[in-house]
Amino acid sequence: MSDVQECREKLLDIITRDAYFREKIILSSGKESDYYIDARLVTLNPEGVYFCAKLILDIVKYDDLDAIGGPTLGADPMVGAIGVLSYQQGKPVNTFIIRKAPKAHGKQQQIEGPLLSKDSKIVLIDDVATTGKAFLESLDVLDKMEIPVKKAICIVDRNEGAKEALAQRGCELISLFDISEIHKK
Repeated sequence: MSDVQECREKLLDIITRDAYFREKIILSSGKESDYYIDARLVTLNPEGVYFCAKLILDIVKYDDLDAIGGPTLGADPMVGAIGVLSYQQGKPVNTFIIRKAPKAHGKQQQIEGPLLSKDSKIVLIDDVATTGKAFLESLDVLDKMEIPVKKAICIVDRNEGAKEALAQRGCELISLFDISEIHKK
């Protein structure tokens, strides 16, 4: 068994054991669902966020990129883990977080982290993708700065339109897990 495969299996165990709930819930998209994935129970778990960072870095290992980041709050813990792990691996990757709105004080930035430019090569990350709303809002912010995004990565794709919505914007969505893998476990 490869190291990546072992990390993937361990992360799947954490998700299904600690973060997957079969109950009616209203999602951030406004849709009602009969299950919920509380990704914070994965990304705020030391082992869980380590496996997320390791798998994301494996996905982008051959990409020429300047930074990895995504919308707050979903990306926040993963961004920190990716920064540390990439440094430990000898291939440091800058990270950033996109606020829902520009900060009202200080430098009034909407993107926190290294200075990004239209020449920056970045990858977006988030925890769970349903309709892709958080990714699309992040793309809107980056579009205003003329920063292109070719790839987005999430932990779980609920298969409810996010992949197609991002594709319409020229951005590929890659998920660590498809919801069918979570339901099976």
